[in-house]
Amino acid sequence: MKYDDIKRPSRELCDALAAIGTATASSELNLMGLRNCHIAGPKALVAGKRVAGPALTLQFMPKREDLFAGGEYDNPELQLHREVMYPAQAGDMIVVDARGNMSSGIFGEMMLTYFKGRGGQGVVIDGCIRDSGPAKKLDLGIWVNGVTPNYHAQTDIVPYAVNVPVACGGAFVMPGDIIIADDDGAVVVPIALAEKLIEAGGGHAEWEEFSRLRLSQGADLQRYYPLSDAVYDEYIAWRDAQEK
Repeated sequence: MKYDDIKRPSRELCDALAAIGTATASSELNLMGLRNCHIAGPKALVAGKRVAGPALTLQFMPKREDLFAGGEYDNPELQLHREVMYPAQAGDMIVVDARGNMSSGIFGEMMLTYFKGRGGQGVVIDGCIRDSGPAKKLDLGIWVNGVTPNYHAQTDIVPYAVNVPVACGGAFVMPGDIIIADDDGAVVVPIALAEKLIEAGGGHAEWEEFSRLRLSQGADLQRYYPLSDAVYDEYIAWRDAQEK
């Protein structure tokens, strides 16, 4: 896939998905028949970020020295992990299939600073970054399995392909899929299901707000979560009152 083949959704659509959040998105996608959309492993390096945007993908493979040799700064343009950032646009997410490797720092401070400067929203890596201290100060969403002092190809893996289908944390990610990420992790949303998810997720979030209010007042869990038919009219009356 060429870099310019990625069709990016509107910012409004991505913002609506971010507002839904990963927990609701995961459960609603499951109801739509997609059982495995959670990118398992990566956790938020800095709490409190909630973002959604199209995926640029990077695939790593096991290291073979005859195909990749040299140090960190030997001919940087042969290091494909740079290539995934060159086409980055505002709102993009980078998803890296790092094979769950815990000894390679896929990106460091300088690369992440560049991505942030391009308007990138976040990275999701089933592996590690390095320079984690400065990285936390970039106001960039970072979801990783851990951190390491090593650079990206120092040990067992090397970057192999950009903007191809990848398996990240056990989830299938296509370039251009929408990634929602927050404190619960990251979820993959196929673009074809995005609007349906927004509609379903919006209704889910609305009745949960009502149920949360009632449960905080000591109401019956069996009646209010999930919302039962017995209190549906009460919910509608509450919803209508909020809209006035």
